Amino acid sequence: MLMNTYPLLVSEDLVFRSKQSTMQDSVTVIASSLAGLETLTEENVKQAMAVVEETGISRILVTDESGRILYDTRETGSSVGEYAVYTEVVLALTGNDAFSISYQGGAFRSRSAAPVLYQNQVIGAVYAYEYDTEQASLLKGFQSNLRNISLLIAAVVLVLSAVLSRALTRQISELLSAIRSVREGAYGRRAVVRGRDELAEISQEFNSLTDRLQKTEEARRRFVSDASHELKTPLAAIQLLTDSILQTENIDPATTKEFVADIGQEAQRLTRITEDLLQLTRLDSGLMQQATVVDVLPVLQQVLRMMELVATERDITLTYEAGEGCLVCSTRDELHQVIYNLVDNAIKYSGTGGRTQVKLFCRESRVTLAVEDDGVGIPEEDLPKVFDRFYRVDKARSRAAGGTGLGLAIVRDTVERRGGTVEADNRPEGGAVFTVRWPLARREEETP
Repeated sequence: MLMNTYPLLVSEDLVFRSKQSTMQDSVTVIASSLAGLETLTEENVKQAMAVVEETGISRILVTDESGRILYDTRETGSSVGEYAVYTEVVLALTGNDAFSISYQGGAFRSRSAAPVLYQNQVIGAVYAYEYDTEQASLLKGFQSNLRNISLLIAAVVLVLSAVLSRALTRQISELLSAIRSVREGAYGRRAVVRGRDELAEISQEFNSLTDRLQKTEEARRRFVSDASHELKTPLAAIQLLTDSILQTENIDPATTKEFVADIGQEAQRLTRITEDLLQLTRLDSGLMQQATVVDVLPVLQQVLRMMELVATERDITLTYEAGEGCLVCSTRDELHQVIYNLVDNAIKYSGTGGRTQVKLFCRESRVTLAVEDDGVGIPEEDLPKVFDRFYRVDKARSRAAGGTGLGLAIVRDTVERRGGTVEADNRPEGGAVFTVRWPLARREEETP
């Protein structure tokens, strides 16, 4: 619409301006040639017009002051002697220049008039009329070319729009299909959108998100499965012991007491598993106490006093080396749980008559806690997995020792949420070592 209206309007306006200038110049020249006459008659006007150069105007009329035509260039149907009642002539006889133009029927029709003056008195008027089909034909051809170009451009735009729309719709449909599949639980579904545009970037982000969702879902299912299995074992033992008591007639008190003691141990184990699960749930949800600057040494000494009796019962030597000023941003309860789990784990896996050693020191703006045992160590292939939930290197031995398989997972999550790190490794001389590192804090440091 723009190409077929604005250029044509501009072209018409240019033609109109050109015609106005040409026509008005022509009638002005003719009026000037007649201005020397005192009165206008057919004879003197004809003589004066004989010396006027050919202007190429279709028709020229000259009238006297009353509007009677004195001169007419039209070869057939001359109007000499008649009165000109054209609007332009009337305006010219009042002393005004007049011009009008129209475009219709494939031709430009231009009309111009000017007064003929003698001593500032209007003694007649000059009227010119032009019927131009040449420029009208050019304008019509220009209009036709614009229409053809517009149709061609419209066809190209439609084709490109259809192609681009189809490609865009296909990409969006692929992305929506992948989203619906993931919403239904198919976390392995990936969106395949090629290119480097925004949709391709959204597809890549979506695939990255589904990767994380898939890993999270796999971890959740594994956790639920492991948790169910871990809870099922003590429950099955309790059920078995209960059935044995109920179904055995004349059971002696000593046996009953032994079975009840076993039931109590399994119940304690259930309690430990439940408490560990609740702790992991709090860590996963980010529900942690406000951290303060805590000295690790008093907490370490308190834990070792508690574990001394357990180590003595198993004939294990428990020692420690500690430096002063080991401050970290945490809570006493968190530090107590981290140290307790690591020391308890080391005692469980140290052999009878073995040795468990704890080292605490500050170095390079870090607080380091190392817990070593002289047990059988950890197989190399199991080292990356020891902090996974419910993962055990020796499942039978761990259950016999009363472990839940969650202690090291709690240690890792607790330490990492306070900006620290924890790692496991084997000692060259035998046994394993667990090393925890926290950022060193200062007394004046504000609570984060």
